[in-house]
Amino acid sequence: MVHTFFLNGYYLALDVNSGAVHMLDEETYDILNALLPGPIPAECGENVVAALSGKYPEEDIHEIYGELYQLQQNGQLFSEDDYERFTELMKGAPIKSMCLHISHDCNLRCKYCFASTGDFGTGRMLMPVETGKKAIDFLLTHSGNRHNLELDFFGGEPLMNWGAVEEIVKYARSKEAEYHKLFRFTVTTNGVLLNDENIAFINKEMKNVVLSLDGRKKVNDNLRVTINGGGSYDIIVPKFQKLVEQRRNGPFTEYYARGTFTKYNLDFTEDIYHIDALGFDQLSVEPVIADPSEPYALTEEDLPVIFEQYEKLAKEMVRRKKEGNCFNFFHFMIDLDQGPCAIKRLRGCGCGNEYVAVTPDGDIYPCHQFVGKEEWKMGNLDTGELNAEIKDKFACSNVYTKQGCRDCWAKFYCSGGCNANNYEQNGDINIPTKLSCEIERKRVECAIMIKAATAENA
Repeated sequence: MVHTFFLNGYYLALDVNSGAVHMLDEETYDILNALLPGPIPAECGENVVAALSGKYPEEDIHEIYGELYQLQQNGQLFSEDDYERFTELMKGAPIKSMCLHISHDCNLRCKYCFASTGDFGTGRMLMPVETGKKAIDFLLTHSGNRHNLELDFFGGEPLMNWGAVEEIVKYARSKEAEYHKLFRFTVTTNGVLLNDENIAFINKEMKNVVLSLDGRKKVNDNLRVTINGGGSYDIIVPKFQKLVEQRRNGPFTEYYARGTFTKYNLDFTEDIYHIDALGFDQLSVEPVIADPSEPYALTEEDLPVIFEQYEKLAKEMVRRKKEGNCFNFFHFMIDLDQGPCAIKRLRGCGCGNEYVAVTPDGDIYPCHQFVGKEEWKMGNLDTGELNAEIKDKFACSNVYTKQGCRDCWAKFYCSGGCNANNYEQNGDINIPTKLSCEIERKRVECAIMIKAATAENA
């Protein structure tokens, strides 16, 4: 399978199965398109020559045809898909990552919140320290021979239960030597309760931190509001700036300023530029996934504008990268040299298999977005049991089981999309959402173009 596209003056071809990316001239691009869907026969057919002879010299057509055929022989065009043989390898995998719902409460009332403004529809509560310790023990027990363990403090708003966070981190660190493990902590926060004390702790202990900010003040304060309905921008931005500035000098430097764009800010590139101008150069601005009946929901009618915005962003990033002053944008960060391992290409995140979420009362779910959906409850810390049937279902969900993915050129970059979004929108983890698929394909094209454009000038 080969995907060709033209963007920002570049003629590009992706060989889907090998991952090879080719920068082409217009003539080669046209000839390759005439050969799709492939594969290329050893001899150039008269139909190919006839189709292009009015535009290019016949001698050139035959020469370029031979070069394309050689790329095919070298496994860089129309290569075979041999990944399906790896699909069963994740059954029985250890659990290496956990989302700890330290708080099912929040001090904001974001209107698009998938977690029902923080309580996940199950009532407002905070996780007791003892439950957090049981979660650490569970992860240690089920992590097999995995040395590095990931744990994300999540909510609601985790800082509303900050004392428990500190105690759980301390407990986990006390177990590392005994179990020969290393914990890598992350915290996701809306920033309202940040202060000098917890900023210092975060920058000392958290390998990554996710800072929720939607962009321009008007955009952010339209949907990310306090309990009394006021905006949050002026409260959180100075605190985020302080955290990031101090973080640059600490043991961990990773962070993301993470926003959400909706129908209200389809010009979301302006929010990305604004966040960058505030001093945050690690960015992720995600499309909202919502019921189409919601006034802020994105729909397929918005796709042309969304595509235009991603292309605008990609072109600006190329310009800035060439000048040496660009930010990182999460959805454009792909590795064309090594790329993710075969397993990650096939099934993406470890949701429900290598990764689980734990609620304040100790219930275990496939991930944070499944919490509150009782049909997906996998177990509870008090019993220590884990539903093997659900775990295997997620382990075996991949681009060959998901509807439409097998024949999609972007399958090894999106890995079938988000299981939770698939279920929320279509009632089945194996039925991707068309809107999300279209957006992801455009992002991958933009990311490949950026890589090609900047490699050309390296």
